[in-house]
Amino acid sequence: MRITSEDEKNIIISILKALNVPEEHAQIVADVTADADLKGFSSHGIGRFPQYVKGIEHGTIKTEGNIEIEKETVSTALINGNHLLGHFVTYRGMEIAIQKAKETGIGLVGVHDSNHFGIAGYYSDMAIKEDMIGIIMANTEPAVAPLGGKEPILGTNPLAIGIPSNKYYISVDMATSASARGKLLEAARRGENLPEGIALDSNGKPTTDSEKALKGSILPFGGHKGYALSFMIEILAGPLVKAAIGKKVKGTVNPYDKCTKGDLLIAIDPSKFVNIKDFKEQVDSFVEEVKSTGKVLIPGDIEKMNMEKNLKEGIYIDQKLLKQLKEIEEKLNLDLNLEG
Repeated sequence: MRITSEDEKNIIISILKALNVPEEHAQIVADVTADADLKGFSSHGIGRFPQYVKGIEHGTIKTEGNIEIEKETVSTALINGNHLLGHFVTYRGMEIAIQKAKETGIGLVGVHDSNHFGIAGYYSDMAIKEDMIGIIMANTEPAVAPLGGKEPILGTNPLAIGIPSNKYYISVDMATSASARGKLLEAARRGENLPEGIALDSNGKPTTDSEKALKGSILPFGGHKGYALSFMIEILAGPLVKAAIGKKVKGTVNPYDKCTKGDLLIAIDPSKFVNIKDFKEQVDSFVEEVKSTGKVLIPGDIEKMNMEKNLKEGIYIDQKLLKQLKEIEEKLNLDLNLEG
């Protein structure tokens, strides 16, 4: 079954409103989730949405309240998300980072007591739209064993960077593990195997079985380099922002645990360093230099192509996900026009 991104947003908003989520919060969740699916990050799109529903029903995700700024300077803020939906918390946090960058050149916002926020690239895109550089990082529930170990301690710890340009969409949004955990969850739901070199089972042996991988650990990308980057993000998105670290991080996958992960949101205003017109022209010139070497893609090209394809063809809903959505529809006594 395929649906349009507008249909997807309407489904999400209808379900969240039925769960007493304020419309503004619901619209942000819907927009971030549809953006993930359009860009090809289906592991963080509507396939992840039933997790949020369970969290709301169980009380680990709150539907009422607002964020709280606990500490603040002209260029920094520390936010308590009060366990609201992570998309709303991060959206508000990035708005604050962007505003501070407009005033001082840089805005750094730390977030704790939030929830899973979907794709990190959505929030770096917010900076791009304001002619700013956006950098997002977060830690997650343990999923990655330290290099040479077999017990998960590190998270998949995503990193997103967006750069403003006149002509191109320049963005990287990646896990520091060989695969995002959401892709393992998606493969398990669909009964699919994983590529080789992605994961280890609980005994520390390589596996392509998605179920065994979820009980084991994911490998860091790029060996020692991915491990080192994930290690650093664990600290920058953990104790720096008053959040948990290592084995104490919970709630990014298991909706029955209160989320203890952290986020670090950064906005940089290039105009405080150089003329923004010159900056963007130099960026464009660099991209063209890179592309002149052959059939070369830059970070962001694949997402742009996926968006064009998925806007035209629709967003794929597999049978197991459709069943989950229909169960939610029935439980909440809604009519979502789900077919398939």
